[in-house]
Amino acid sequence: MSTPSIIHIPVVKVNANQSAREEDSIAIEEPLEIKLEYGPADRKEVRNISVTMRTPGHDAELATGFLFTEGIIKNADEVKSAKHSFIACAENKENTILVTLEHNAVPNLQNTERNFYTTSSCGVCGKGSISAIRTVSSYAAGPDDGNMIHSVILNQLPKVLRRHQRVFDDTGGLHASALFTPVGELLLLREDVGRHNALDKLIGAAMMYNWLPLQQTVLLLSGRASFELVQKAAMAGISIIAAVGAPSSLAVELANEFNITLIGFLRDERFNIYTGAHRVMIPADEAVFTAPSI
Repeated sequence: MSTPSIIHIPVVKVNANQSAREEDSIAIEEPLEIKLEYGPADRKEVRNISVTMRTPGHDAELATGFLFTEGIIKNADEVKSAKHSFIACAENKENTILVTLEHNAVPNLQNTERNFYTTSSCGVCGKGSISAIRTVSSYAAGPDDGNMIHSVILNQLPKVLRRHQRVFDDTGGLHASALFTPVGELLLLREDVGRHNALDKLIGAAMMYNWLPLQQTVLLLSGRASFELVQKAAMAGISIIAAVGAPSSLAVELANEFNITLIGFLRDERFNIYTGAHRVMIPADEAVFTAPSI
């Protein structure tokens, strides 16, 4: 049974001095407990990894993407199955998901010594310091990866994203992460009330499709670019990140460290390039942008 992503409720809509009672659609937010099962067949262990607030849907992708971007698993070959557990929650049986690893897979549980809690607004909380989440990626972008995008194509990406954000059109309340080719072709899109969840879903799906590393793609974020989002993108080998909103200072610092092109304020045919300007092609009659040193 599929869990709906939206519900409809009666509201009072106010426009200037007028009001009316209407029905509105809002995005559902519910907790998802991620559990990990691993070890030999005769000595299986189950570990509670995280509780995250998310929009129901693509839960297996969210869980596997989260495990990968947190460095707990290395690749899709380590995952035997990912499915909802029907024993933990009698009220809603689809709010717990169990990821089972192959018998010879050894998860990296160094950063899960204490359970941490994830919310849709702040991302992963409870980590001791930046160094605890500065995970070194096997797919870190290189200086000569050859991935480039033209500014004209870049300016079209937010319009393409909005055309395909189905749940956002109904609710106005979801973040999205999308993968594009350098010529502007939409490859994959995922939505969630949490920015981090949307990207975990996206990377989890790409991992299941055996697309990693994603060095020849462009990641578009519907909101701000935070440190955690850049870190997750770096784990998947993404070398160009564009955000409709602003990046944080740590996001710029990390993008520079991983040689990632980071673009912010991409809207109304305008944008800022914060790192990796060499990957953006700008017409000769436009001002040439030189990224400041970090």
